[in-house]
Amino acid sequence: MYSDSIISQVAVDFSGQTQVGKDGFDINREHPQYVARKHTWRQYRDLYLGGEHFKNNVGVYLIRRQKEPADVYAERAARAFYENYVGSIVDWYASTVFRREPVLTFCGENESAKEFFGEFVEDADRKGTPLADFFRRQFSDALVTGTSYALVDFPRMDRKPENRAEEEACGASRAYLVEYGAENLINWSRDDLGNYEWVVLRTTAIKKDRVEDSDWREERRWAYYDKQTYRIYVQEITGGGEAGPVQLVATGAHALAEQNQVPLFELRIPEGLWMMNRAGSLQLEHFNKSNALAWALTMGLFAMPVVYSERQWSQMVGESYYIQLGPDDRFGWTEPEGKVYQIAADNLTRLQEEIYRVCYLAQAGGPLDKSAHQSGLSKQLDFAITHDVLRSYGDAVKDQVRRVLKAINEAREDGLEIAVMGMDVFDISDFTDEIADAKDLMALGITSPTMKKEVSKRLALMYLADLPQDVKDQIAAEIEQAQTGTNIHG
Repeated sequence: MYSDSIISQVAVDFSGQTQVGKDGFDINREHPQYVARKHTWRQYRDLYLGGEHFKNNVGVYLIRRQKEPADVYAERAARAFYENYVGSIVDWYASTVFRREPVLTFCGENESAKEFFGEFVEDADRKGTPLADFFRRQFSDALVTGTSYALVDFPRMDRKPENRAEEEACGASRAYLVEYGAENLINWSRDDLGNYEWVVLRTTAIKKDRVEDSDWREERRWAYYDKQTYRIYVQEITGGGEAGPVQLVATGAHALAEQNQVPLFELRIPEGLWMMNRAGSLQLEHFNKSNALAWALTMGLFAMPVVYSERQWSQMVGESYYIQLGPDDRFGWTEPEGKVYQIAADNLTRLQEEIYRVCYLAQAGGPLDKSAHQSGLSKQLDFAITHDVLRSYGDAVKDQVRRVLKAINEAREDGLEIAVMGMDVFDISDFTDEIADAKDLMALGITSPTMKKEVSKRLALMYLADLPQDVKDQIAAEIEQAQTGTNIHG
């Protein structure tokens, strides 16, 4: 196991240069699928971030016209702007899915384990990040690049603890999570069941040992994990670009060695629900057309004089000059009729609507065409589709949380029964719907005390999602011990 100091994700190195450690292992080799997609991931991140980040890379996305003079293109690039619809869509989905945190229950007799998980839920990465916030970032990242990763790790100790009490006392059993993006997983292999056989994770950080040091240095780290062991490689690059050797700095058994499992968990979004992949090309098209229209309108404000004359024209035209025309000469100004401008404006509106439509948000923010009318049934159908998408996202996140918590529970040998519920009530719905559904279920007269307890726990913990985990555990335990469960009809 290795501490979180190795996993600080700052930037990603896309050089692809061969880096061979002392053991002859080409740690920097990239998987063919990684090579095929890394450019797309970079583009999608730029589209998501927008703002000054996109502005700094505008030359990559602003299409240059055929034979356009360099100075004209430079001026257009300097005036370029970006209307970031898809970034807002991704953030809307992330905030809506996590409107109520996942409901977690830890059942069992191991009170120290419950205490640990209570602390873990409040600080999942040893940096003060609550578990819900950690997976909210994971989910948002997956909407942008299609996948995100969570690594389960334990602190590295100088020596192995003698017993469980010493392990708890020195913090060796304090599991934590480390987040990785799709760009960080550069190489991997899977077994016949589709599980990882081994993975290589690459990160880059800019460091300075002391504040008085004049130069910053770049530190590249590679973390290799298979089903039993890990290896950490480091390479330092000076401010002048001189790269040092790749060195193996740590090795040993990792957190899930006893489970014979690579400790990396993947949150993968299905292709049909990968929002940035669905809307990215439309967002780029909108960016180029909106900037082309804005440039044309700006140029139209500076009308060009036109002189109709058979004689040679050499007079200067301007605000402080005059011109002299012959009897048959004519003078005017160029001005576009505006038809193509109207067509372009209409096309931009259609592109904006299409971005929301392909992201299943055709009516979530109201129709873009204020003159358009839509029946109540049609609106319900649109909301129903969005609601189904949100439920699919919630199920994917719950599955990820469940797998991670189960792995930590097994690694610590806590013996708890862990359940992950909720994440199916969103902004476009209301908690009263859950109450109504529960009442209808109980009205069926099913004589099952277990069902009554589970329904009561689900409703109580969903409503009290913002409470600390230890308080929620206590509420769940009290409901579990009750003779008849909570009376939801009262």
